[in-house]
Amino acid sequence: MIYIETGSSDVYYNFGVETYFTLEKWLPDTVFLFWRTTPTLMVGKYQNVLEEINKPYADAHGIHIVRRMSGGGTIYTDLGGWQFSFIQHKEAGEIEFQQYIAPVIGALAELGVHAEFNGRNDLTIDGKKFSGNAQYRLGDCIVHHGSLLFDTDIRQMVESTTVDSYKILSKSIKSVRDRVTNIAEHLPAPMDPETFKECMVRHIMGGSDAVYEITPEDDQRIRELADERFRRWECIYGADPKFNIERTGRLAGGKMQFKIDVQKGVIKSAAVYGDFFSTLDAETICAALVGCRYERSAVLEALQAHGIDGAVYRISTREMAEVIAD
Repeated sequence: MIYIETGSSDVYYNFGVETYFTLEKWLPDTVFLFWRTTPTLMVGKYQNVLEEINKPYADAHGIHIVRRMSGGGTIYTDLGGWQFSFIQHKEAGEIEFQQYIAPVIGALAELGVHAEFNGRNDLTIDGKKFSGNAQYRLGDCIVHHGSLLFDTDIRQMVESTTVDSYKILSKSIKSVRDRVTNIAEHLPAPMDPETFKECMVRHIMGGSDAVYEITPEDDQRIRELADERFRRWECIYGADPKFNIERTGRLAGGKMQFKIDVQKGVIKSAAVYGDFFSTLDAETICAALVGCRYERSAVLEALQAHGIDGAVYRISTREMAEVIAD
């Protein structure tokens, strides 16, 4: 096994590293990465981003959003958590987690933490989840990656993945705390995240000191892959499945109800209903939306560009945009 230190807490760069050593630079043995990121929501390959996250909260708190190349559910991670990746050249076969999570369980046991595999894709301590795992094939490689809650902000995890009211949110936090746990809470003695990382890497590497140092040439290509495959808006929202959404706002000028068809993150058709007053017909308002990205800033810009501002009695384009998109 060969360990690579990514040297970055940028999620797009780290996924760029994973992709680079999977598709473009083959090393003679299994590659192992152990990394972390600034606050990030990682959405599964087959998920609809806008149904999985609280985008206004994520935007307000500077939480990055990325779409993984693997399936599974959305996870929240921050500098209090860790990610691990195994990249192995392997002939096609069924998805199989055990060989990749066994070293992680063994490393935790060495630290005095008894962890178990739940049989699907989670690792647990006393029945509480602290790790989600995912796996995919890319080219001739199997990529297995997983998350580790070490000292993650559980409240932010809940708030960034739900749009419930505060009352329900409070219950959600309690519910999540009953179902998930941080590794730090189970260690025999306090340990900082960096020391934890060193212990995990040492155990998983099994005493091997095989390390690959990222070269300037590697770094340049990794940054290109990060931008091409992960950082761009199209990579995050453009891969969303087709969906229809209905949004209703009760505003000073009356009720506005929008029914919107979204494909690959772009509005393809729209309809508006309600008891509002307008100098324009509904078709003109809806036509302004067609072709724009389904995100609030793009919707606002489209409405303003088409002269909608001031056309609806006591309802501004900003208020309409807030109704239409998060």
